[in-house]
Amino acid sequence: MKLNYKNNYIQKIGLIAICSGLLVLPACKKSFLDVEPQAQQPAVSFWKTQEDATKGVNAIYANLRSWENTAFPALAVESIGGDDAEKGSSANDASYLNSFDNYTVTSTEGQLLGFWTGQYKNINYCNQVLDNIPNISMDANLKSRYLAEAKFVRAYSYFRLVRAFGDVPLRLNVAKDVSEYNIPRTPKAQIYAAIEKDLADAAAVLPQTYGSADIGRATKGAAMALNAKVAMYQGKWDQVLSLTNAVMGMGYNLVPNFEQGFRLNNENSVESVFEIQCEIIPSIAGSATSQYSQVQGVRGSVAGWGFNVPTATLAAAFETGDPRRDATIIFRGETTPQGDAIAATGDNPMYNQKSYVPFSLIITGFNEGAQQNVRVLRFSDVLLMNAEAANETNNAALARTSLNRVRARARNGASGILPDVTSSDKETLRQAIWKERQVELAMESDRYFDVIRQGRGTAVFGPKGWKAGKNEVWPIPSNEIDISVGVLTQNPGY
Repeated sequence: MKLNYKNNYIQKIGLIAICSGLLVLPACKKSFLDVEPQAQQPAVSFWKTQEDATKGVNAIYANLRSWENTAFPALAVESIGGDDAEKGSSANDASYLNSFDNYTVTSTEGQLLGFWTGQYKNINYCNQVLDNIPNISMDANLKSRYLAEAKFVRAYSYFRLVRAFGDVPLRLNVAKDVSEYNIPRTPKAQIYAAIEKDLADAAAVLPQTYGSADIGRATKGAAMALNAKVAMYQGKWDQVLSLTNAVMGMGYNLVPNFEQGFRLNNENSVESVFEIQCEIIPSIAGSATSQYSQVQGVRGSVAGWGFNVPTATLAAAFETGDPRRDATIIFRGETTPQGDAIAATGDNPMYNQKSYVPFSLIITGFNEGAQQNVRVLRFSDVLLMNAEAANETNNAALARTSLNRVRARARNGASGILPDVTSSDKETLRQAIWKERQVELAMESDRYFDVIRQGRGTAVFGPKGWKAGKNEVWPIPSNEIDISVGVLTQNPGY
């Protein structure tokens, strides 16, 4: 059972919407996705009861599946810049997304602002919870857990921001007056420190598991695994190793069949460390807000729009016989394991199978595939982080063990396919682990940032136009700089 976010409209529960990382505004630009809320509850009467606290925290999770967090803005900033994905769809449809693929994007591009806005909305909702719930008279254990959940999501959003933009404004409380609205960028080292503190605080409180009514909420394992990834981006290998070792002892495992791990029946599985919860409640028209699957679904079918598609580079990256190739990529002309025949002709030769919802499960009248969860952290990622940290700290035996555990699941008993890595040479192991991350986590919004943190941007992305000293980060949205009247500065080269 998924965590239920029936009170999906933030306005219903009195939370203040935010359109900018800098300014709290009374209203945000609306899109065709917005549904006018009914029976609004005035903010002045909110943050009084335990029920208010529950609504406030649920609103944080609900916003994670928004357009800005999971559709065009997120895919543009976190996926299309890599070599495993490209724009897709027809050539003229949303051609502006190509600027992320060839690194010609400018600060005025709308998806940058959408992504920035989406993360600061998350942060704002978290800050409201963290500022207000301490004053509510309620169950003490639940209060502590709710604050920890808010810290987890705030850390997640700041991690997404710092990877994408470098220095960003750090706001850890709701602005009290106009003088606090306009704040400058904070050095990324301080952003990382704030993220690590939030995640350590969260991990100290959050439970390892939940009952059925609360599945999908942040757990101790999620906080520790995300903290490991944050440490990995800073090269803190001892910390990565310690955190991943701990998570590996919490009962997570790999779903035996890689392809099945991304289907609806395996959401929140034993492999899931954290997923954004998406669903369709037929009786609630506004429940099907996620467009994650819709925008990536097979174009020309009942399933979607055909954006963010796999590249020929990705298709060629898999070893011969690796079943993850067919489990990651829907090829034009194939029949999926669920029996959907994909047309042999069309705009794109390939589509993302990890976001795929079988055609028989598409519900007329709702966003196609809106019930498909977004996998944010999987146990295989934890194993590969562990392998990389072990190798960087000169423990080749552990590195091979964790790496080969991922490869063993991929070969799934097929003799001679994906043999174990046996080398003890540090550089050989490093390359093998990086390669495994490429194919295991393909189309999951890690590849672009992985290559950059590995110092390989020029070698891997250079042929597409990537330039060192500039393209390690995206430009700060010009709208934010304009609003700040120059308090915010632009990244070099933009």
